[in-house]
Amino acid sequence: MKAIHMVSFLLVIISGLNWLLVGLIGWDIGELFGGQGEMISRIIYVLVGLAAIILLATHKKDCKVCSGKMSSM
Repeated sequence: MKAIHMVSFLLVIISGLNWLLVGLIGWDIGELFGGQGEMISRIIYVLVGLAAIILLATHKKDCKVCSGKMSSM
């Protein structure tokens, strides 16, 4: 489960950086793969969306802050 969490986290980070680029300079990482209409770009977008759902569903269990596993400072 840790591997799924790490891959999901990485995909969500990449997606966030992509949205930053879209917002700042109007450039989408998907353009590297031929644009939003290309099958590979659509697969990547679906994987990023699934990663977000996985993180949403497992966040409380995996998060040290939310689950109380973090030692008090």
